[in-house]
Amino acid sequence: MPDCPKTRRFLLRALLPVLFIGLFTHCSENNDKLQKIREDGVLRVVTRNGATTYYESQGAPAGFEYQLAHAFAEHLGVKLQIIPVVGFDEVFDSLANGNADIAAAGLSITAERQDTLVFGPSYLSVKQFFIYNRDVNAPIKSAKDLIGKQIRVLGNTAHVNLLNELKQTHPELTWAESRDFETIDLLEQLADGQIDATIINSNEFYANRAFYPSFRIGFSAGKPRKLAWAMQATPGNAGLTKAIAEFFKIMTGNGKLPRLIERNFTFNERRTFINTHAFLRLKEERLPNVKGMIEQVAIEFDLDWRLLAAISYQESHWDADARSPTGVRGMMMLTRATAEELNIEDRRDPMQSLRGGARYYKKMLSRLPSSIESPDRSWFALAAYNIGLGHVEDARVITEQLGGNPNLWNDVRENLPLLRQKKWFKPTRYGYARGDEAARYVRNIRDYYSLLTWDELNRYRVPPPRIAADYLPAEFNRGFDAM
Repeated sequence: MPDCPKTRRFLLRALLPVLFIGLFTHCSENNDKLQKIREDGVLRVVTRNGATTYYESQGAPAGFEYQLAHAFAEHLGVKLQIIPVVGFDEVFDSLANGNADIAAAGLSITAERQDTLVFGPSYLSVKQFFIYNRDVNAPIKSAKDLIGKQIRVLGNTAHVNLLNELKQTHPELTWAESRDFETIDLLEQLADGQIDATIINSNEFYANRAFYPSFRIGFSAGKPRKLAWAMQATPGNAGLTKAIAEFFKIMTGNGKLPRLIERNFTFNERRTFINTHAFLRLKEERLPNVKGMIEQVAIEFDLDWRLLAAISYQESHWDADARSPTGVRGMMMLTRATAEELNIEDRRDPMQSLRGGARYYKKMLSRLPSSIESPDRSWFALAAYNIGLGHVEDARVITEQLGGNPNLWNDVRENLPLLRQKKWFKPTRYGYARGDEAARYVRNIRDYYSLLTWDELNRYRVPPPRIAADYLPAEFNRGFDAM
């Protein structure tokens, strides 16, 4: 085409509006999503329904991802709208079609997902566990032991990628994928013997393990996966991505993120579950007989009935006639002196005992320094219930001396055992105490409380479907024909 000034001027006039619109659109989109969220006053978050993400407890929202998302919405000064879905496909669809601003659903950062998604900072690193039910299966210790086993995993996850990697060295390996299941569905099928093994992230395993005491970790495979929030990889999300990064920097710096993780994933690798069977059995045999009384007293003293139930189980296993060699007795195992202080006439009367224990716990709660915030405040009160407020205060002083935060239960718990050592208890005001027992006491109650909480979640949940034989690979069909 001939190069003439008239042609160049014509093309310039034609292209300038297009370039200008494109430039303006690109600039305005950089903060468009964050600006729209603030203008609308709502942050839309898609998540999965489960113990580590989002669920409802007694009509109130709960779960790690929910708590984190709620904190972010408060950080932005907007309301939170939770969009619960089932399966990872629905999570990604909600982002793709614009129904959600971010996904907070326990998502692993993978190379494949980074083609279409942008991730915020990682908040948790998890291992990938192959687990089995020891009551119905032989131990699974390596990938070789998986050959010929009925394995099922969640579809469109890093677990599928892990199996594909293992298949390169173990070509006989086969499995089935489910895109419309959740983690708890796989756990239920493993418990029922419908499958032999599955893969689950370590945080989900520890959050659910207490319900499945026969489950065991066969082995861990692949590299640890980093979990993070996700958004669509578009220029319009640049401002939101930056805001999320700033939020996590603040949460990490002030210690709130580690505390949130610790509160939600209390069942860890060091935890033993030798008493879980007994708890689950007595929960069915004894709790129904006393639950009404526990709920009534909890209402009277403005307590969560599950916390009162957990305390009374720790004290007496819900036995109104319980008695220790030291003379404490009753549902809440009150001493004679404490009973007299609380005007309890008959420690063996379950209602009187429950009221006395609740009153004493509330007393400990009210006497704690105002600098201790909830939920740590509850754990401090439980420790005081066990060894006395004075010893708890001594442990707080030691914690501060060692550079810890005396208002954080996690820090003080680590130093409670020092009250057994002369070097540490001699300078204290109240002296020697079995601080390690107090720490264990609180830990047990938190465990029992978690068991009761998850039980409520599962009680009202629709049972997972059984696997239809024709939904499995051909090599599985023979094993399921007998069902």
